[in-house]
Amino acid sequence: MSRLNNSFFTQDAVTVAQKLLGKTLVRTWDDGSESRYRITETEAYLGEEDLACHASKGRTARTEIMYAEGGHIYVYFIYGMYWMLNFVTGDAGHPQAVLIRGIDHIIGSGKVGRELKINKSFYGESLLTSKRIRIEDAPETTDFETAPRVGIDYAGEEWKNKPWRFIAKKNM
Repeated sequence: MSRLNNSFFTQDAVTVAQKLLGKTLVRTWDDGSESRYRITETEAYLGEEDLACHASKGRTARTEIMYAEGGHIYVYFIYGMYWMLNFVTGDAGHPQAVLIRGIDHIIGSGKVGRELKINKSFYGESLLTSKRIRIEDAPETTDFETAPRVGIDYAGEEWKNKPWRFIAKKNM
């Protein structure tokens, strides 16, 4: 299958989060071998107005890449042990991203980062040209559930209850 192009990632985060379900994440290792994973769970974070989005506090060194045009990788470290993998989406200047929460039978964004051996060096990398990670097209998954995003109680009732987590159904 072909690598997803710029027009895919310049859509808004909610749309991209849904459309990523079923797509193939390909991780190329240092020895040249590849591992392929089906994306099964995502979460959308939609700009400075979204109080759960890291960009809600404005432009910082941490969030700078979120202000780029869609198609870049945004990673951050949590709990002193997990690198979280996100894909920047939308137009330049409007920070938004999709968190990858599940691939194949690996559920949980921290576990995803660990499986893919994600680290700080991925920050800002282009999904359009990266030699280490890419997203390939695959048939669209239309059989999915929505749910509130996880771990964002600090964002308040409105934002924590947005149904912006997308989960592919098990039989897919």
